[in-house]
Amino acid sequence: MAVMDTSDLSHHIHSRYNAELEGIRTGVLQMGGLVEQQLQNGVKAIVGGDSRLGEEVARQDHKVNAMEVAIDEDCSRVLATRAPTASDLRLIVAVIKTITDLERIGDETEKLGHAAARLSKSDRTADRYRELKHIGELVADMVHGALDAFARLDTEAALSVARRDRVIDEEYEVLQRQCITFMMEDPRAIRRTLDILSLARALERVGDHAKNICEYVVYMVLGKDIRHLSIEDVERQIGAARASKQAEGG
Repeated sequence: MAVMDTSDLSHHIHSRYNAELEGIRTGVLQMGGLVEQQLQNGVKAIVGGDSRLGEEVARQDHKVNAMEVAIDEDCSRVLATRAPTASDLRLIVAVIKTITDLERIGDETEKLGHAAARLSKSDRTADRYRELKHIGELVADMVHGALDAFARLDTEAALSVARRDRVIDEEYEVLQRQCITFMMEDPRAIRRTLDILSLARALERVGDHAKNICEYVVYMVLGKDIRHLSIEDVERQIGAARASKQAEGG
């Protein structure tokens, strides 16, 4: 089953326990929403040479950090007082891992903000870093897709989003080659080109973290750790499991 409703995670004895778990999931989505907005603003600030927006992005990182700490504390409390098992335990483990990746996305976004504030002062012309616009959009879409898959507990969507990491890696490699060519052709462009490479690397890492979140969705729903497997292998395993289950049912 690709999509699993929240109520299917487990049959809980206490409604308060239900509320605690739902509160944790809601907190993750709120944190994800903030991180997603920060990422979009960071890319916008870089491409548009908006120092004010860049400074705002950098300042907001403390909110992301505070949300990670709060959610982690909620998870620790549930582990200590409720002793969750089976799917509930997978939920807590996946949440702890997810907020770590979201916090790291926040760190990469903070780099974008600081860079936008710094570079806009030395490069007054807007859109000086337009090379980053496309990869920035790809990464932002991937983060949004990963969070949507988490919200809906949709393994098919999670795997589809995880596949996009290859596209981002390829885009990053193309950008690397272009930057090397720029530096060889015009030594005066070396500093600017190195800045582009550094920021592109930050965006590529965001894609890696989004892929990780997709892997946690699969673990949470199906109990499969797919971190070191190819997407093709995972899809084959899931397909085989479904076929076996259907054969047993028939």
